[in-house]
Amino acid sequence: MRIGLRRTPRALAALAAGAIAACSSDATNPDPAPSAGPALAVATTGNGAPSGAHYNLNIIGVQNPKTADMTGGGNVIFVGLGTKTTTPVTTKILLEQSASAGVFEVLDKNGTDGEAKFSLPLPGTYTVWARALGAPGDSAKITTCATDIFGAPADGDICSTQNEVFVRGTGKSSFKNVTTNLTTIVLDAVADADAVLACGGTTVSLFNPCLEGYFWKYDNNGLKLLQVRFYYETP
Repeated sequence: MRIGLRRTPRALAALAAGAIAACSSDATNPDPAPSAGPALAVATTGNGAPSGAHYNLNIIGVQNPKTADMTGGGNVIFVGLGTKTTTPVTTKILLEQSASAGVFEVLDKNGTDGEAKFSLPLPGTYTVWARALGAPGDSAKITTCATDIFGAPADGDICSTQNEVFVRGTGKSSFKNVTTNLTTIVLDAVADADAVLACGGTTVSLFNPCLEGYFWKYDNNGLKLLQVRFYYETP
């Protein structure tokens, strides 16, 4: 657990730029060790995020696929970059429920082959905040999805009708609360009728056993860095 010092917005921007360069330059560089719990947040001013204990996840868009063994460890996931003017590059970030409460961990950081893997606890004890960094106009979209209904393959992926879109604007980038859309699936009552029947309603929480094979569908249109923070809620 680290105690952060107050930093200026200019210093934070410089740190984020350094993180992009360091992570995208060499896939074999050692990543930070998996966190057994969130770090102590830096007290910041004006970035939109709360202060408190949290875990950082950096989703980094890269142009060239990674080839090294990237299973386990760290808090980085690499995804295809794409461009702002073309069809997005899609990565499945497979989601697995943590064996222990409060543990967040990247299990497979290489999403450039189409799939990465991340473990996180059941929703309800944390909030999720995120912001886009990179060149103005670059964007990405996250949709929470599942593949099965009670272990039976669905007729195509079951994806929420709601999603989160992250666009890098000009000026300072701010965090926003994305908890609901990253921890629930909102079903279409008609198209997903079988899932609605199995789950007893149109809103399904992450890891509800009525669905299986949960994942985030990450559609990237050139976004080089999405910072995601998981903050513990205080009682």
